[in-house]
Amino acid sequence: QREFTQKKTFTTWINSILAKRTPPSVISDLYTDIQQGHMLLDLLEELSGQHLPREKGFNTFQCRSNIENALTFLRSRSLKLINIHVADIIEGKPSIVLGLIWTIIFHFHIEELARTLACTYNQPSLDCSSVVDSSPKASRSAKKSAKIKERWKMSATKALLLWAKEQCSLHGFINVTDFKSSWRSGLAFLAIIQALQPGLVDLEKAKCRSNKENLKEAFRIAELELNIPRLLEPEDVDIMNPDEKSIMTYVAQFLQYSRNLHEPEEDMQEKVREAMSWLAAQEKKLAKLLIDTENETYYQKYKEMMSFMESFNQEKKPFLPVLLSKRSEAELSESQQQMQEEWDKLISQLDEWKVKLNQMLPSPLDGIEAWLQEVEHLQAEDLPDLQDSFKAMLAFREIIVIFKGLMDCFDSHLDTLQSFKNEDEKNMPLVFPEKLEEMKRRLFINICFTNSNTFLEYHYGLCSAIANEVMLKLNIWDMKYGTKESVESLLENW
Repeated sequence: QREFTQKKTFTTWINSILAKRTPPSVISDLYTDIQQGHMLLDLLEELSGQHLPREKGFNTFQCRSNIENALTFLRSRSLKLINIHVADIIEGKPSIVLGLIWTIIFHFHIEELARTLACTYNQPSLDCSSVVDSSPKASRSAKKSAKIKERWKMSATKALLLWAKEQCSLHGFINVTDFKSSWRSGLAFLAIIQALQPGLVDLEKAKCRSNKENLKEAFRIAELELNIPRLLEPEDVDIMNPDEKSIMTYVAQFLQYSRNLHEPEEDMQEKVREAMSWLAAQEKKLAKLLIDTENETYYQKYKEMMSFMESFNQEKKPFLPVLLSKRSEAELSESQQQMQEEWDKLISQLDEWKVKLNQMLPSPLDGIEAWLQEVEHLQAEDLPDLQDSFKAMLAFREIIVIFKGLMDCFDSHLDTLQSFKNEDEKNMPLVFPEKLEEMKRRLFINICFTNSNTFLEYHYGLCSAIANEVMLKLNIWDMKYGTKESVESLLENW
């Protein structure tokens, strides 16, 4: 099912790119059409804007030469093509062909778009849509930025996910946490369409429709109104575990659409001035609230935070388009850069406030909150890169040990949370009920229901890394035996 979906999605995406060529070209069977190398070179030329060397004929030698030229070009762009060989492409091996096309999509389509988002997301959090959300996902980017030595501080996948979350943030009932089951209901697609072109969808009606009806409507509107190619069908998404790569490829097209939207500079500057005024007012309001509640109980502090965040989330809605500008830092005016700095500053203050409140939770809830955040941090981290199989094996083993250690505490934390008596000696509540419900929801939904899947994902990654390492060794050993010393050296290395 996954292979079938990827083949269909990637084929449609390739055809949408090849349609821009003069004259336009089209492929019908990905595995067959790629074997001659011409389609591959056509695709790379259109994506890169460069003219690549090629053989004009179609005999075996010329096909091999064209494919080799394509792979050489990709390597020249520092792309690692692990286990992708000319012979496998000529044979049309599905796993190899799909892996190659995904590498191209991710590099030329998703990463290129993510560059424009990097500066926007280089901040502690943009996820203020939830009044009581204490998940660490919002604040982990500062911790991760020191570890990632890439051209931008956040991976393209995370940047695209954050962009999608923000498009849905105006609608509190839509929660996007991944590129899998979060899209099954179709509501996330509809919310993004509504954010990009208000008035095209009715989200209230969508809540009453089936998943397939929503998906069908979203794909139809995107194709007819936004001119976004229909890469997916409802049955591709409305399943237990939809294909992540196919959904990412489709969602990236909405980001591409948003980048093509332009607004008159005069209107933008007026909106920037209004946003700056609102940000200043919010900062003063927050500063006063922190002073006024300094000597209050945890319960009262949390109550005030909820009230502030409820008002903040409501008031920010008209300013989100300008605050979350899709432009790169180089494209921002001086006033826009100043506005971004003020927005970053305010979001950072809110995150610090939430962290301090969590630290003030009465025992034993403070320990459970810390445990929840640690598990969520681990689940949110990028999985190790399989391109270096040996390092991936070590990393997966370490992650599995850490995760098992954390999950050993699950039952005791669950019992403690369910039996917690939420009142003091005066029969007054210790913790706001919404906070307790939030912690229970995170424990049940985010951890209990995903525990098995997370373990499977980690073990699948470990097995894949081991398999890759074995294949690498076997490929090295695919030679005639040499001297006794060289054989002993190979054995020791193995």
